[in-house]
Order: sequence, then structure tokens, then C-alpha cells
Amino acid sequence: MTDISLAKALKIITAAFAAGKEHGFKPLSVVVLDAGGHVKAFQRQDGASMMRFEIASGKAYGALAVGAGSRWLNAQAETRPHFLEGLSAVSGGRIVAVPGGVLIRDRKNAIIGAVGVTGDTSDNDERAAVAGIEAAGFTPDAG
Repeated sequence: MTDISLAKALKIITAAFAAGKEHGFKPLSVVVLDAGGHVKAFQRQDGASMMRFEIASGKAYGALAVGAGSRWLNAQAETRPHFLEGLSAVSGGRIVAVPGGVLIRDRKNAIIGAVGVTGDTSDNDERAAVAGIEAAGFTPDAG
């Protein structure tokens, strides 16, 4: 399994911020987690509101927890609310089931981490995460 280096994590964040700037997104916050759910890097743009670390990490953590991007979790919340209630309970409320949590896959398609982005609409957060992951040479999996 490929480990995600600090340099690659910072590249993901920088590219996600650049995508946000290019598309006129509101101030973003981006977290990169390794495959074990540990924070590799986090940055918050000037003007980002409070609780952004918790939201971004909840999106990424949820993606890692189920092995699918948080877009999939969002769909499950709509069609299987009891599943999400249970998942939330067993995770201690750590999971945020909306788009913006994207798995990072290496060249062998192994999950090596996840990115969580928050600050704009969930769809735009996801776009920024995907841009960051691709810029670092990995494959995004949004679910």
C-alpha cells in the first residue's frame, strides 16, 4: 500500500484551494486523512467559518469508514436513514454524510486516504477535493 506523504497531502490542499479560487468558491477548509483515518494535513482559508475542521474531517472519515465517497453516504441517508443513524451512533457522531468526502486511490486502486472539503456547496466541495487529488497524481473516488 502506498502511504500518502506530507508533501502530497499539501499538494492536494494547494490544488483544492486553487480550484476553489478558479471557480469562485467561498473560503474552503481541506483535510487529508491517511488510510487509518489520521490527519495528515489540514488548512483553512482566510474567511472560513468555525467548525470547518470538524465538518471536513467528518466527510473524509465517513468515506474511509465505509470505503466509499461521501456522495454514496448521502444517498444512503436518503434511502436508508436507519443505516445512517446506526453508523452515526457507532462512530460517535464523527460522520458527515454529504458530498465533499473523497477517497484517495493509488495506482493499484488501493485506498490510501481521503480528502474532506467544506466551505461552499457540497457539490463544489467535492469538485475541489477531486481537483486536489488528481493534481497530486492519485485517483479520486467520490462515491
